[in-house]
Amino acid sequence: MSCPICKKPTDPTYRPFCSRRCADVDLARWFREDYTIPVPLTQQDDDRSDPVGDDDQT
Repeated sequence: MSCPICKKPTDPTYRPFCSRRCADVDLARWFREDYTIPVPLTQQDDDRSDPVGDDDQT
């Protein structure tokens, strides 16, 4: 298995990474929200015509 950041062989101490540096790089990417999991939009997510709500209109 190779490190997902730099492709060097992994170190059992930092698995799946090769070093503390690569583990920290990966953690920083999570904090910056560089990694996302795509989710299909639902009808409710797609309906943005009235962000306040229907009950506020008079």
